[in-house]
Amino acid sequence: MPPPPMPHTAPARSLRRRLLVGILLPVIAVIIVNTFSLYHQALAAVTIAYDRTLLASAKSIGEQLDVDGFDDAAVIHATVPYSALEAFEADNKSNIFYRVSSLQGEMVSGYAELPFWHGKIPVKPTYSALVDFYDDTVHGEPVRVAVLLQPVATDDGRGMAVVQVAETLELRHTLARQILLDTLWRQAGLVAVIALLVVLVVQRATRPVRQLSYALQARPEGDLTPIAVPDAPRELRPLVEATNQVMGRLQHLLDHQKRFVRDASHQLRTPLAVLKTQVQSALRNDVEPRQALLEINATVDRATVLANQMLALAKVEQLRQQGGAPVLDWSGVTRAVALDLAALIAERQLDFSLRTVPAPVSSHEWALRELTRNLLHNAIKHCPEGSTLTVVVERSAGEARLTVGDSGPGIDAQQRERLFQPFAAGDALHGSGLGLAICAEIVQTLEGRIALENRQLRGHVLGLDACVFLPLSEDIA
Repeated sequence: MPPPPMPHTAPARSLRRRLLVGILLPVIAVIIVNTFSLYHQALAAVTIAYDRTLLASAKSIGEQLDVDGFDDAAVIHATVPYSALEAFEADNKSNIFYRVSSLQGEMVSGYAELPFWHGKIPVKPTYSALVDFYDDTVHGEPVRVAVLLQPVATDDGRGMAVVQVAETLELRHTLARQILLDTLWRQAGLVAVIALLVVLVVQRATRPVRQLSYALQARPEGDLTPIAVPDAPRELRPLVEATNQVMGRLQHLLDHQKRFVRDASHQLRTPLAVLKTQVQSALRNDVEPRQALLEINATVDRATVLANQMLALAKVEQLRQQGGAPVLDWSGVTRAVALDLAALIAERQLDFSLRTVPAPVSSHEWALRELTRNLLHNAIKHCPEGSTLTVVVERSAGEARLTVGDSGPGIDAQQRERLFQPFAAGDALHGSGLGLAICAEIVQTLEGRIALENRQLRGHVLGLDACVFLPLSEDIA
């Protein structure tokens, strides 16, 4: 069967490209919108400027008019001076048209192809004259027209003339486009400067990331010590701290694995060597067959207990990494464990008492059972036959407390801390030294504390109390 295809992964995106796209796209969009707006504004400004020129020409023509007759009988005479059209002489791109007519539309002078004005003077004109501006066409070309109603009065008559001056739009559009192009060049320079600044700033801002990457790549294999970057930017420190936390957890797992392999190889070597010696002795008939089998069985039992305890110690670390523990009632777990060990309690004829109250704690059931079982089993082993054994589960000040009190000889101060270390057995002949170490690991995982205290009366040791304190949870799941 061919191997399954590798999942498609998207190529990594460059931070520089993201910033360039994220910054330049909005800037370019704003420039495009601004370009259209600027073009219309420039065209409007050019239109206003050239409209004033058209009005000036119309006024120059209107000042040279004569009239014979009055009102409806008035006859307009026009003499258009060269100076009236001189303002347009410098430009060879545009054409100029003019027309002088009576108020009724009768042409007096000018270009007949320029249509007569039929509009209205604005109620609030822009200029202090009877003037109107509008767009029209001459010979199919668009033109801008200024029309002026010019009163004409002389000694020989009085009337009203209509003066029209029109100009094609090439010059206006050319000037507006020139303004637009000049602005676009400046805008393009601005975009180039922004792009260059983004590249430089990103290059400088990501320098600590590259330095961190180089430092990690240069580390020897297996080096999980915390990263020291005292000059890292504030935004990069959460990443460094999170990386250090991950590396710390990896270092803890690696140390635990190394310790487990070391302890397993060391501790299992002894019972295996003893077992091999016992088998060889039985094969040589050095001991009775039944006695040899009993000795082999006892060795296998001790090796089995040792292996189970070492696996339990490894499982505690697994549960520590797993997290998400449910809420359990410690009192129910304690009663179940006491019932499981009832045969051992009865075998040693112990005066056993159990008092519990509901005590919800956050823990995996296996961890809570293993903790309670190890403490109770140790207490049963160290209780003299027919003595008293008490187990109490109570709660106070936000904590649940388990107290397992035996009637044994107690422990001295030197043993008290050492017993929580792996393979530090108080009784080397009857224990592997892992029971209390497992309890200590479980309690640490559950964020609690454990203590061994001698129970005394008037200076005499009456027994040993193993006390475990765990944080109470809200309710029982």
